[in-house]
Amino acid sequence: MADMDGNTGQTGRGTTTISDNVVSTIAGIAIRDTDGVHAVGKGASKALGAVTGRVSGSSAAGRSVKVEVGEKQTAIDVDIKVEYGVPIHELADRVRNNVTDAVETMTGLQVVEININVFDVHIPGDDSDEDDDDGGGRSSARVQ
Repeated sequence: MADMDGNTGQTGRGTTTISDNVVSTIAGIAIRDTDGVHAVGKGASKALGAVTGRVSGSSAAGRSVKVEVGEKQTAIDVDIKVEYGVPIHELADRVRNNVTDAVETMTGLQVVEININVFDVHIPGDDSDEDDDDGGGRSSARVQ
């Protein structure tokens, strides 16, 4: 049960365990709320996040963020689609800062690594890719 191998804090009055899902949700919301990020996750996870991620309290944003949680530290991997014209290196810095602030403030875990995979660029007015699975339909039309 990887989800239950999270942060464990023991005091004289009990133990606190923070699951991977909690860290993933916090990070996903912080990423989605960063200006310049168009979407979090690819394919089905992106579509699910678009539908349910807007619902207050939903953990859909976290489902497309992979985390590894130890006793005192966490590492995070995420796939994002960026808005055209946004300097990607600056956006990556903002994402890392927002995620680190949110996760460390809410959980007390030290964020040791955030790996960001930029898989696509959203071009304003080109919303045809919203219904596709990352353009997968194009290659099937060329090759039979």
